[in-house]
Amino acid sequence: MSLLTRLGRMEGTNKQVMIFASREESQDTAEEVSYQTLKHRIHQRIVDEMTPEEQQVLSSINQDPRQVEAIIDAYCQKALDENPFAIPRGEKPQLIADIRDEMLGLGPIQPLLNDDSITEVMVNGPKKVFVERLGKLELTDVKFHDNGHLMNIVERILTPLGRRIDESSPLVDARLEDGSRVNIIIPPLSLVGPAITIRKFSKTPLTVENLVSFGTMNEKMALFLRACVKARINILVSGGTGSGKTTTLNVISSFIPENERIVTIEDAAELRLQQEHVVTLESRPANIEGKGQITIRDLVRNALRMRPDRIIVGEVRSGEALDMLQAMNTGHDGSLTTAHANSPRDALSRLETMVLMSGLELPVRAIREQIASAIDLIIQQSRIRDGSRKITYITEVQHMEDNTITTQDIFRFEQNGFDDTGKAIGQFASTGLQPSFMDKFEQNGVELPADFFVAEGADRSFDGGRY
Repeated sequence: MSLLTRLGRMEGTNKQVMIFASREESQDTAEEVSYQTLKHRIHQRIVDEMTPEEQQVLSSINQDPRQVEAIIDAYCQKALDENPFAIPRGEKPQLIADIRDEMLGLGPIQPLLNDDSITEVMVNGPKKVFVERLGKLELTDVKFHDNGHLMNIVERILTPLGRRIDESSPLVDARLEDGSRVNIIIPPLSLVGPAITIRKFSKTPLTVENLVSFGTMNEKMALFLRACVKARINILVSGGTGSGKTTTLNVISSFIPENERIVTIEDAAELRLQQEHVVTLESRPANIEGKGQITIRDLVRNALRMRPDRIIVGEVRSGEALDMLQAMNTGHDGSLTTAHANSPRDALSRLETMVLMSGLELPVRAIREQIASAIDLIIQQSRIRDGSRKITYITEVQHMEDNTITTQDIFRFEQNGFDDTGKAIGQFASTGLQPSFMDKFEQNGVELPADFFVAEGADRSFDGGRY
């Protein structure tokens, strides 16, 4: 979609498109009406008065943002010079920014995407836009003009990606140019109008030091997880939606040595590994004819033929869990994945259910044996009521006893309530239990202090380590 199309110039005709609505159209405030009227007037002027040279700049595939901004700024300033009292002087930069965002970015929500303190943007129809800031949801004053305006932004998101959305295919998962994950669902499935959910991508990848400083884990847990990854322990990160599973997976994958070949598999590529030898695979939905779909399961099977040292699956949701478990059991130790679950025990049950979704009629005991032999460690992550994310359990998956998979907690977060400000009170503690996979540590040359696995009291005096 060219900028000329967004502006309303199509096939030699001038057609004004109501694209400005980042502020609430108040019927009660004359100033707001004046502001909206001025924006529409400037929009029409840009459409009517653009020179052929300016049209070429605006419709160019490789647009120079500075040139485009200069053109917009010039028309805005011209209109304001002719009527200097149309809006307060302090609103002129905002007016120019609003128009620029409509033409160059994603309209009303572009300032939200530019705000580094916001981690998620949720558009519930044209009149309600929520954000997640510091782990808490808040309603913004951002609004779209109507459903048509919102659909214009949807098309602007999807067109560069070669994706489509319409009544026959009313939902889509995609990612923005910066790596942010976006989900879009439209009527008739969404009754509130088009709904957009954008999980923002961090420009600077978080490190384990960041997670420690955020209180997601403590230094001792970080040191242990680093040792587990180096010792090629198979790890499952589980948690609810928005608990930070992918972030934690990205961080612990940074512990993988540089000399190993890594294959990552995701629905929408979010992982940003820093290692040199990484192959990133992304699933593909079916085309307009219902053909050409490539699933996560297809990619896991293909990855086994790519000579990987480690396989990282962004998230297992269904039958691909079986292929992932088989990969872990057949020489691809140290593989990592995530799954939605509310506790370590629930994660095991979820894996069992997902294996059954593969279509193979396997006995339950055989499935559980596969799980017990494949998964070594579960990292359970939760979002606490105060908005913080914490690793609440690091649990070892041991072995089968009768028909049950046995587990033991290595670390856990013990919460004692909330303070007056609503912040969670608690501490990370080790259980004093030593995992049974310590032989893998020895085999891979990974060492931990002899007194590392101690009861919780010693955690407070732990003097740190290199993690």
